[in-house]
Amino acid sequence: MLRIRRALLSVTDKSGLAEFAAGLSSCGVSLISTGGTASVLRGAGLQVTDVSDVTGFPEMLDGRVKTLHPRVAGGILAVRSNPEHMSALENHQIAQIDMVVVNLYAFEATAARKDATFEQLIENIDIGGPSLVRAAAKNFGDVAVVTDPSDYAAIGAELAERGGLSRDTRWKLARKAFGATAAYDRAISRTISSLEHGQAPRSIVKEALPERLDLRVPRVQVLRYGENPHQKAALYTHGREGLGGARQLHGKALSYNNLVDLDASWQLALEFERPAVAIIKHTNPCGCAEGATLAEAYRKALECDPVSAFGSVIATSRRVDRDTAAGMARLFVEAIAAPGFDGDALEILTRKKNIRLLEIGRSAPGTVLRSISGGFLIQSEDRTEEGQERFDVVTERQPTEEEADSLRFAWKVVKHIKSNAILYAKNVQTVGVGAGQMSRVDSARLGAAKAVLPLKGSVVASDAFFPFADGVEELAKHGATAVIQPGGSRRDGEVIEAANRLGLAMVCTGARHFRH
Repeated sequence: MLRIRRALLSVTDKSGLAEFAAGLSSCGVSLISTGGTASVLRGAGLQVTDVSDVTGFPEMLDGRVKTLHPRVAGGILAVRSNPEHMSALENHQIAQIDMVVVNLYAFEATAARKDATFEQLIENIDIGGPSLVRAAAKNFGDVAVVTDPSDYAAIGAELAERGGLSRDTRWKLARKAFGATAAYDRAISRTISSLEHGQAPRSIVKEALPERLDLRVPRVQVLRYGENPHQKAALYTHGREGLGGARQLHGKALSYNNLVDLDASWQLALEFERPAVAIIKHTNPCGCAEGATLAEAYRKALECDPVSAFGSVIATSRRVDRDTAAGMARLFVEAIAAPGFDGDALEILTRKKNIRLLEIGRSAPGTVLRSISGGFLIQSEDRTEEGQERFDVVTERQPTEEEADSLRFAWKVVKHIKSNAILYAKNVQTVGVGAGQMSRVDSARLGAAKAVLPLKGSVVASDAFFPFADGVEELAKHGATAVIQPGGSRRDGEVIEAANRLGLAMVCTGARHFRH
């Protein structure tokens, strides 16, 4: 056990500081501090020694120089079991420092401010703080380093109960400290490398595909297992937005497969402004619909494939209300993701002990990361911008207003189906889903075979062009009357000719939506 006699405290984040320092003082720890930190401690009625009294030099250069001194560094770095080190401390009248409590200047917070200047950014690069942290972490055998206020309670309890800190505790704290300084340096490097001299941080244009992929993301949960019981898995997230930042309101812990399916359902729900519901099974939609109300959208989505919907996950584009919750409660559902839940909706759904309920905020388009053996692939999300897609009617027959509405709906949904993807839809409701086949004709047949609702008068979306006319002929066989597809095949002429011969309306968008 390491007994703590003297502690140096110098923090930017002062949350919980006074209470922690009071606990140290009650354990007989002498407190040394700097500037604003010392003022907070004195304001709490604690006795504090200024660092300037330890070093014999005042804080200077607007606070840039205060702890960089042999009387501080020596007190931290001396190895207590080394006679030469201890003799040097004695000869130079340097007292040991047994604990360093430091968190760093708020560089990232400053960089994120819209009004931050280049000069303010540079001034918020901490020099002394990282040096103290690294010194204490390096000498963890004799010094405890505390960089995270969330550790205050556990450290205080161990000191009070055991009279000191164990080597295991000091090692855990040191590992966290090195992680903190590494993350801090990465944040500085990432920001500074994007700036020209004198340029304000607000003018940084975020690169969609960075030159170097920086993947330091904290692990927030170890999952029971991965896709299968023999696979290990964990969730890593900054917890800021999207599914990674969702708030779980109810239910048992999320599994790996729950999270994968929830992400697929939420990405589909984000396509819609009107009330819409997406029901997902194994990352593919087994039902999706828009409605005048969310309850109507849920009913229509469920009608597409009620058998596959058993054990599914669901996402909605709007807050879940009482009527929608009452409908969902009659189905076995693994999880529901929504922008929110009304109180009476929560009261209904939480009667089911295990159902997971997640509240998620909309997020800006980001990047998609995927691992391959020996590397990573990164791409922007499949969200097309204004002007990237068209709605060109290429056949003799124009789609009716009802067909056009359903074609636009189907085009939003089909990009969330595994390729090759064919989607039958009618009245802004999915009626048949053909997913993941090696042949587009097979996907057309599968979607028709899976349909529970009538296909007569339906429209069809294809995630990529038809390479031959046989795909369009297959759709017409099952009662489809209009088709939306990217176009761009060498045989577009033959495909359009077949559509005209069969009396179909066809729209080309000029954009493909493969999903592998």
